[in-house]
Amino acid sequence: MTQTVAFIGLGVMGYPMAGHLAGSGLAVQVFNRTVEVRERWVAEHGGVARGTPAEAAAGAEFVFMCVGNDDDLREVSLGADGVLSGMGEGSVLIDHTSVSAEVARELDEAARGEGVGFLDAPVSGGQAGAENGHLTIMVGGAPEVYARAEGLMDCYARMVKLMGTVGAGQLTKMVNQICIAGVLQGLSEAIDFAARAGLDPDTVVEVISKGAAQSWQMENRAPTMARDEFEFGFAVDWMRKDLEIALRTGRRLDARLPLTALVDQFYADVQAAGGGRWDTSSLITRLRD
Repeated sequence: MTQTVAFIGLGVMGYPMAGHLAGSGLAVQVFNRTVEVRERWVAEHGGVARGTPAEAAAGAEFVFMCVGNDDDLREVSLGADGVLSGMGEGSVLIDHTSVSAEVARELDEAARGEGVGFLDAPVSGGQAGAENGHLTIMVGGAPEVYARAEGLMDCYARMVKLMGTVGAGQLTKMVNQICIAGVLQGLSEAIDFAARAGLDPDTVVEVISKGAAQSWQMENRAPTMARDEFEFGFAVDWMRKDLEIALRTGRRLDARLPLTALVDQFYADVQAAGGGRWDTSSLITRLRD
């Protein structure tokens, strides 16, 4: 019998992730607020589109979510037509949204009240990682729940790791975003410096990427940064949302994040210049004449 799963949220990440689940032979029920998107997904991948999150979740052993922010997540999970009102006892809810650890624990408590397992499982790897099935997934939850869901997440991931109890996945994602913010600011300054010094940025990156300066951002974004190309998957608006969560959590933990706070303000400059939907590598635009 074909296993039935549900996927809520068919954005630039969720659309291909749900596609990988369908491609693995699962029967996928989907919900997306934009009707045209969910109908296009069904036309491309099969499965069934439903009119509410609850309807999509009905009869599914596993329900996956990838939406926008804390409020969106609460709406599709806890609302009158939310997934928990449609899920059966013993099923598992997996959240791939990057949100606060607090809302992850809130959803876990609500899920346990319904006899449903819960995992907070934010992802890293961007649109290309989702499309190619090469995401990194950081998971928080009970080991027995994780063991049931790990194989399904492998459909679109190259790394899936249980980091601790519920909330640990979101905290790990905050660490990830803190690292990315600092690396991208340094890379922006380096590429701008190289150009002003009369060096060819592509040649510079070809050399230094084989040494200690190497990073994923350098390998994948430096050439497009030098050409002012910023039409990629992870937008500045989303990064600011993630950094705000990290900074707020840092204050609660008494963790000092001065560089993260500074880069967050640099991203605010990019937003003010109309770049809210540009890729996060657009930090370099602040340095242009």
